[in-house]
Amino acid sequence: MTTPTRTHRWDALDFGPPAEDDAGGGDPVLLEYENDGRIAVITLNRPPDNAITTEMGARLTEVLESIAVETAVRVAIITGAGERAFSVGSDLRQRKSMTKEDWLRQRQDFDRTLYTVRQLRKPILAAVNGIAYGGGSELAQSTDFIIAADHATFGQPEAMIGLSAGGGSPVFLPRVLPPGKALQMLMTGDPISAQEAYRLGMVNEIHPQAELLDAAMRIAEKIASNSPTAVQAVKGAVRLGEGQPVEQAIAIMMEAHWRSAVHPDRIEGIGAFNEDRDPTFQDPDY
Repeated sequence: MTTPTRTHRWDALDFGPPAEDDAGGGDPVLLEYENDGRIAVITLNRPPDNAITTEMGARLTEVLESIAVETAVRVAIITGAGERAFSVGSDLRQRKSMTKEDWLRQRQDFDRTLYTVRQLRKPILAAVNGIAYGGGSELAQSTDFIIAADHATFGQPEAMIGLSAGGGSPVFLPRVLPPGKALQMLMTGDPISAQEAYRLGMVNEIHPQAELLDAAMRIAEKIASNSPTAVQAVKGAVRLGEGQPVEQAIAIMMEAHWRSAVHPDRIEGIGAFNEDRDPTFQDPDY
């Protein structure tokens, strides 16, 4: 019997199927609170690759929905456990034995997770600590912005396994990258480095691995120190105005502006400036 020749097709992706005994343990998504409960830190917790199972997706949705209604939380950070990966995307070992119905059910569950990220009124940023492929990259793209470790990589290898990407990258990548570069990534499956993602505008900041979470916390603390009502309003204005005709986008912006102008936080913020002190902003109503 001839032994099949090992392929080099997957070498550029720098990961492969997990070991058969790699069942994972503990809570697949961790939630911690910092800064007196104003910052929620979400960690994908299936190291080393943090592959997304049905159970992880469901837990992430649950965590996001709980954060959404906690008025004390002003900003969220999402990252991955370990130093190797933010997330390599869906767990293909779990998918190997799925029926068509199982696949479609999981796809609906994952759609709900990503929708919950996109619809979160509070700001949420991704601290990408390593590999971000497939649904992992799309999860990062679904947040408000990304910072990354200097060894991180971003890729959409779905076409390599016979899939058209379905978690948002065909929509988001052409908005944050030159459209031709986005198409090249989606068609070839080849990843890009954190440095290239930064150069092209997909990533806001790059930091050494050991400094990444501290950098994310500094950004989150700055956001949390501002009026959460104003921050949520301006996020909504940007999101709802995106792609609209200019005057329609301006109208959306002005609605948010006037609502903030009559809010007590405006009085507090201007008073703090004139009195040379730190403002004390209210938690939002929702």
